[in-house]
Amino acid sequence: MKKILNDPSTVVTDALRGLALAHPELLRVSTDPAVVTRVEPTPPGAVAVVSGGGSGHEPLHSGFVGPGMLAAACPGPVFTSPTPDQVVAAVREVEAGGGALLVVKNYTGDVLNFETAAELLEAEGVEVRTVVVDDDVAVTDSSFTAGRRGVGGTVLVEKIVGAAAARGDSLDRCAEIAGRVNSQVRSMGLALSPCVVPHVGRPSFELGEDEIEIGIGIHGEPGRERIPLEPADGLVRRLLEPVLDDLPFASGDEVLLFTNSMGGTPPLELYLAHGIAERLLAERGIRVRRSLVGPYVTSLEMRGISVSVLRLDDELTALWDAPVRTTALNWGS
Repeated sequence: MKKILNDPSTVVTDALRGLALAHPELLRVSTDPAVVTRVEPTPPGAVAVVSGGGSGHEPLHSGFVGPGMLAAACPGPVFTSPTPDQVVAAVREVEAGGGALLVVKNYTGDVLNFETAAELLEAEGVEVRTVVVDDDVAVTDSSFTAGRRGVGGTVLVEKIVGAAAARGDSLDRCAEIAGRVNSQVRSMGLALSPCVVPHVGRPSFELGEDEIEIGIGIHGEPGRERIPLEPADGLVRRLLEPVLDDLPFASGDEVLLFTNSMGGTPPLELYLAHGIAERLLAERGIRVRRSLVGPYVTSLEMRGISVSVLRLDDELTALWDAPVRTTALNWGS
């Protein structure tokens, strides 16, 4: 194992300290409990959007804290859910009378701990809504989940509902929009190589020299099948067809196409894959109205990609285009 770290047991804390030093104008970071909040306070009466999950998927979620997106994020240990006290601390710091919307990826630990936090916050008089993201079409259940996993669609939910909160939408309206995004997005990924969790020190799974995993989870969970490596056209088709068939998407749809690196895939290969995906969508009469390409939901150094497709309407498109200022996404005035 070759990694840039000192003590595996302190890698998350050490990284959070570096994050705080790099972005003091944007973020406020606590390490006990681990919470990342934006420096800009939540406007009085506005909804505070809060998310979180295991570390090792950066920039998810801390990289999406900032104006127009998340008010706070709760980073857990590597591939381990944050604790309820982290979520409670985060909401206490950013909630400003409009309630809190919790965006939760569908992993058992995340769901249980965010549910516990929501109950504690409601006992304190804080109004809370929860939206669980479950966009992965690869498998229904895995070692981490009951039901579909939450993956790349999480970024799209957080951006769009963050914009809704920024324009002053109510808590119920924000929850409806987040749920609508989740209902209209589907994702699937593949891995060419495993990742190495720092405190474990060895690959999380094994692949043959000429073998890939189709439908991989972001923690290295098994997918649908293992196949020999094949040209990029075939790989992207294997991801995109199940995504499109699941909703299903149809000719005439306008979509956001999100082509994501799992951490170790270089931009050269990622843009090649994105181009193939756009071509395959065009063949079905589906227009790519917006795109996102890059390493936004990673799995440490895993080599691989995921593809997410979100069916757009005019409101979702406008919310996607709305200004955002985070360390990972930054556009508009």
